[in-house]
Amino acid sequence: MFFGKKKFKLAALLAGSLLACSAFTGCGGDNGAGGGNAGDEIVVGSNFELTGNHAQYGKSSANGFKLAIKEINDAGGINGKKIKIVEADSKSETAESVNAATKLISDDKVVAIVGPAVTANVIAESQVAADNKIPVIAPDATNPDVTVENGNVKPFIFRSCFIDPQQSEVMAEFAAKDLNAKTAVLYLDSSSDYSKSLGKIFKEKFEAAGGQVVMEEAFLAKDQDFKAALTKIQTANADVIFVPAYYEEVGKIVKQARELGITATILGTDGWDDSKVVEIAGADALDNTFFCTHYFEGDEDVQAFLTAYKNEFKEDPNVFAALGYDAGKMLIDAIQRGGDSAEKIRDNIENIKDLQVGTGVITMDMKTHNPIKGIVVIENKGGARELKTKIAPQG
Repeated sequence: MFFGKKKFKLAALLAGSLLACSAFTGCGGDNGAGGGNAGDEIVVGSNFELTGNHAQYGKSSANGFKLAIKEINDAGGINGKKIKIVEADSKSETAESVNAATKLISDDKVVAIVGPAVTANVIAESQVAADNKIPVIAPDATNPDVTVENGNVKPFIFRSCFIDPQQSEVMAEFAAKDLNAKTAVLYLDSSSDYSKSLGKIFKEKFEAAGGQVVMEEAFLAKDQDFKAALTKIQTANADVIFVPAYYEEVGKIVKQARELGITATILGTDGWDDSKVVEIAGADALDNTFFCTHYFEGDEDVQAFLTAYKNEFKEDPNVFAALGYDAGKMLIDAIQRGGDSAEKIRDNIENIKDLQVGTGVITMDMKTHNPIKGIVVIENKGGARELKTKIAPQG
């Protein structure tokens, strides 16, 4: 889901090179014997954006993760041991993500880390984790580069979400085949690599299916007034408008588009998946909009998670919370299957098969460290969500 990797490289390299000679000596691979899995507790790290520009995503993911851990602890733990979460704040910055991971590994002796939420922050911490052989599960980072670099899988980095190409391909095919769309406009967040990546792939797939992208416009995260660009988009008279962005901006874009008289079908991706989008856009404005995401709230196998989350936090979960919960379930499963050290946890995550998590059932693809899982297309209709189509896991 989440953001790019352009600004973190220097910070990550500097932090990694400085720390490799000092704080990291001997701390990584020995956690199973003398660190985070010793005594009566299994110590794991939570490295999320609790403050800063991406805090709304990080906090939700952290809550989902904490719920999964609370459930196993309330059930007695694992072999008599409780899981202890040590929380760190990446502050929505790549350098702070590295600093937080450093502390979790060297000071707190964690055997695994869940988070951060956004792609850039995950990639920033990944070298630190790999150097110390500490597995990381990224709940929300959908950029392919998170787990695979230059064609090679990163041994210690995993994710609980599907990747950008899957989303764009699904929505391009849905537009061309299900909606019989011939023309499309892209309206992208130019400050987000998530949005730009999704737009690029959608264009490729939509045009390969016989459609044509007739216009591309851009906005910036946190913009409030979208009417100038939407007025231009209106002149294209396209069948669909693809807006792969996050719910805060999406709600405002949809609302203002309808106010201008734009009736075209508006499409999106998992960044739309928050109930607040209805509050922002209005139920009527959201009619004739569709987005893909990780689960449908009406499915039987997600009810346990939805109920547990609402009971714990007194609100409905969004997709970030659901994926944080999934990551927690993956980590618990890896520990339960004999994960008495960081490296064994890594091996067990890589071999996850048919695991029931919050959003459904997943199997880990060993070649990419991406979960093999289903994807759904949701229609917004009358302020409610209806399942439009479900795509079975591929792999």
